[in-house]
Amino acid sequence: MSEDFRQQALHYHAYPVPGKTAISLTKPADTVEDLALAYSPGVAEPVREIAQNAENVYKYTGKGNMVAVITNGTAILGLGNLGPLASKPVMEGKSLLFKRFAGLDSIDIEVKHRTIDEFVDTVANIADTFGGINLEDIKAPDCFEIEKRLIERCNVPVFHDDQHGTAIVTAAGMLNALDLQGKTIEESVIVCLGAGAAAVACMEMLIKCGAQREKIYMLDRKGVIHTRRDDINEYKQLFANNTDKRTLEDVIEGADIFVGVSGPDLLAPEALKLMADKPVVFACSNPDPEIKPALAHAVRDDLIMGTGRSDYPNQVNNVLCFPFIFRGALDVRASQINDEMKLAAVKAIRELAKEPVPAEVLKAAGVESLSFGPEYIIPKPMDPRLLPRVAKAVAVAAVESGVAQIEMPKGYMES
Repeated sequence: MSEDFRQQALHYHAYPVPGKTAISLTKPADTVEDLALAYSPGVAEPVREIAQNAENVYKYTGKGNMVAVITNGTAILGLGNLGPLASKPVMEGKSLLFKRFAGLDSIDIEVKHRTIDEFVDTVANIADTFGGINLEDIKAPDCFEIEKRLIERCNVPVFHDDQHGTAIVTAAGMLNALDLQGKTIEESVIVCLGAGAAAVACMEMLIKCGAQREKIYMLDRKGVIHTRRDDINEYKQLFANNTDKRTLEDVIEGADIFVGVSGPDLLAPEALKLMADKPVVFACSNPDPEIKPALAHAVRDDLIMGTGRSDYPNQVNNVLCFPFIFRGALDVRASQINDEMKLAAVKAIRELAKEPVPAEVLKAAGVESLSFGPEYIIPKPMDPRLLPRVAKAVAVAAVESGVAQIEMPKGYMES
């Protein structure tokens, strides 16, 4: 990151007022009559209505359009465990994205705690205030246990975006890339460099899309995760391969897919050369990928590549799904975000990439043309069609899978 960009980023966050979000009023509050309705004595009327029927909270308050973005700051971006307060700019940014892309109000909450139990209790005890809970930047393996417990305890959908948002966009882009390469997910050999929350979720999602678990090789800092290791947690154990292969070079030879959710410059050109014909490489370490696209394309002219960055083609970015998943879930008051809803989002994102791209998206992306192909396998984040397509697909899946608590509104997302 250049010093000039660093200063721009700091200035952006500090001026004209500190931070990126604020509270706005939705009702007039200019006269004595307004205040009498907004607070005492008028506020007593919706209180009584909600006390008689809890469902009325959706009619008289903003609960149904509110998402809490909650973290403990133990895994902030690629910066690590810097604590709750340091995570606040990221959480405010997430709230900004919810509002910008899906019209959802959002507030960030940073939690100090000593144990997983304390964190879970804190979130569970405040969850009913919100329409949904977006967990963010929580280290593995704690994040798996935290999400599992909160899903069990909360009456609103709980979604750890670092896991499932990453997985959904990865799966959508990957399946499209394999189509272009003439390959299938069922037959592909996959190498996953990284074994944290995003890695585990991405591989589980690819399995739900047809990948074979025995054809997946996952690596952590100590090398290949295999069945004879006794130093791996229960989540890594799911990907313990019965193999004598131990290094990245061992497993990448002949592989069809590389997914990197690890760190910069960890995929050497020599290793990339070992992959099968027409490979797919998703090097998603941020801000610096496992291998830079220019270097990768210099080594292999037959690959399709994605990264986590907006300045390269095929950005694998969570913003392609999480605002719209919550939009669809909240609009039918889903009690959870289940696999059916996640797979519906994968399908909707995949299909959108294959359609003609509107002029407004081309202008926002700063390009003259885009069409489905090696450098356009997933939609651009600023594509306005993502909201109606993904939100509706998720809402339909929620209704059909039985987790919606109200019917989908008539004509939903049709205009």
